[in-house]
Amino acid sequence: MELISTLIDFIVHVDRHLASFVAHYGAWIYGLLFLIIFVETGLVVMPFLPGDSLLFVVGALCGAGLVNLPLVLAILLVAAILGDQCNYSIGRFIGPKVFKWEQSRFFNRRAFDAAHEFYERNGAVTIIIARFMPFVRTFAPFVAGVAEMDRAKFTLYNVIGALIWVLGITLAGYWFGNLAWVQTNLSKIIWAMIIIPGLIAIYGGWKARKAEKVKAA
Repeated sequence: MELISTLIDFIVHVDRHLASFVAHYGAWIYGLLFLIIFVETGLVVMPFLPGDSLLFVVGALCGAGLVNLPLVLAILLVAAILGDQCNYSIGRFIGPKVFKWEQSRFFNRRAFDAAHEFYERNGAVTIIIARFMPFVRTFAPFVAGVAEMDRAKFTLYNVIGALIWVLGITLAGYWFGNLAWVQTNLSKIIWAMIIIPGLIAIYGGWKARKAEKVKAA
């Protein structure tokens, strides 16, 4: 429970924690940011780290002169791209191992073929949009790997998605993060960045499942 409480406090007050880290450890902040973004996007078991809010707060720290903007953008981009590539590779490696025997209880050929077809057809939208959805952005590249989405296509969409995600949210923090109204309501903004995309993802999943049931009927 203490670990969960600490994690929630870090997510909600990520601005204070990062500012404190900069004050105490200086340039090590770049290594910490790389690690957080890489782990959140690269390890399927770590979907709860604060990606969106962290990028926004980092932008605000850059606007306040505490962090170097060009350097941090480069580091975050590399972390986001490598993270998704790592996650994809893990899924690509694990998929054949888990689904080795077609008659095993873990394997469903129809579901696998459907997932593969979906990612080949809708991979661009899925990989790019998933960047802006907590939890979904961690699982999307893993599932793409399991579904054996073409690696070249995945890499292209991975890079495009990372550019839009990192540059868009970090620069938004850089331009608006230090405004008085934003500073006053930052915790609410952080919660909104977590909850709203999450609700959209849940609604999308519910709608897709409903469509499948209608199609099956």
